[in-house]
Parts: sequence; structure tokens; C-alpha cells
Amino acid sequence: MLASIGRPRYTGRMPDMPADLLIILAAYLIGSISFAVIVSRGFGLPDPRTYGSKNPGATNVLRSGRKAAAILTLGGDGLKGWLAVVLAQWLAPAQGYTDTTIALVALAVFLGHLYPVFFRFIGGKGVATAAGVLFALNPWLGLGLLVIWLVLAVGLKLSSLAALAATAAALPLAWWLAMPGAYLATIGAIGVLLVWRHRSNIRKLLSGTESGFGGKAGKEDPTAQP
Repeated sequence: MLASIGRPRYTGRMPDMPADLLIILAAYLIGSISFAVIVSRGFGLPDPRTYGSKNPGATNVLRSGRKAAAILTLGGDGLKGWLAVVLAQWLAPAQGYTDTTIALVALAVFLGHLYPVFFRFIGGKGVATAAGVLFALNPWLGLGLLVIWLVLAVGLKLSSLAALAATAAALPLAWWLAMPGAYLATIGAIGVLLVWRHRSNIRKLLSGTESGFGGKAGKEDPTAQP
């Protein structure tokens, strides 16, 4: 029952290339919209790729001191991941998209956020976009991971640690929910990419130098990875 939520009805064929490439490409382009940069420009703030962690994401935008800008960035990045997958699911009955096609759409929108074609391929770490993708693939999965993230983020004030813990739990929880194999493969790939994008945070966590929420923009780390 739980695993059926968010699953497309049409699963009996392999992806039809190049027809399915259109929705996958569209997902990548949606993911390439960097809300951190766009929102910062709208608020008259510095480019988030130039201060703090140099990561174009909500946590770094928060370092500017504008909470509204950070909230809009978080919402936009999460919404684009959710929208791309839900759009593919909605079109699935008419277009015959399989689980594999929808899984590739999920991966494409995430890769668009990491490597956005509109912003010289300099993207964020992908936590919010991954959350949107996972909510669309299975709301119970998204909700469970959100609880894990909130408990650690609020309790320890460490967004990176909370994100890594939720990442570690994603694939086992998806397996427990009996999600399709193609979905499991995409969730695993997203998890590997999230860990890779957080490699500088992992080093700081191990050394005890990782900063929490609310650090100021002026405290730049020249070694930080975007």
C-alpha cells in the first residue's frame, strides 16, 4: 500500500528513445535553475558563490542575514525537484513512461542542480532538490527523511550532518518501502553524489571545525568546495 504511492501505472516497457529523452532533458533544464543566485539578485545580495562556503544553496544564502531569501531559495530548490518528477508521473499514462524513465528524470533534475547549464555548471550541494525528488518518488520516504533531518538539524544546528544522516537512511528506507528497482538505483546514485558534494563538510565535521546555521557572510573559507 505505502509503496504504491507515487508509482506510475505503466511499467511494462523499456524507455522509448529519443522520445523519453525530451522529458529527461526538460528535467535537467528545470534543475539548472539556481534559485540561490536568482533570489540573491532579486534581494540585491552578493552572489552566494562568492562568500561563505561559496555554495549556491539556502544555508549559504542564510549567511547574508536575509532569512526570507534563504527560505525562498530552499523552497524553490525543493519545488523544482518535486515538480520535474511529478510532471513525468502525470504524463506517464499518456506517454507510457516506465519506472526507469521516471527514475532518470529524478536523477536528471538533481544533476541539473549540481551542474546547472545556465550558471556555468557551478551548482549547489543538492539537499533541497534531493528532498523534493524523494517526496515525489514516495511521500512516505520524503517524510521519514525530513524527520531525520529536522531532529539533527534543530538539535545540533549542523545542516551538513543532518543531510548526511538522511542520505545514509534514504536507500534502506526506500528498500523497506518496496520501491521499484529503478528508483532504488537513482536514490543510491543521488546518495553517492550528495556525499561527494559534502566532502569538505565531512572533513570539517571530523576535525570539529564545521560551522552551524547562521554564520556570517564575511567568514569565508577559501578551501570550501561549492
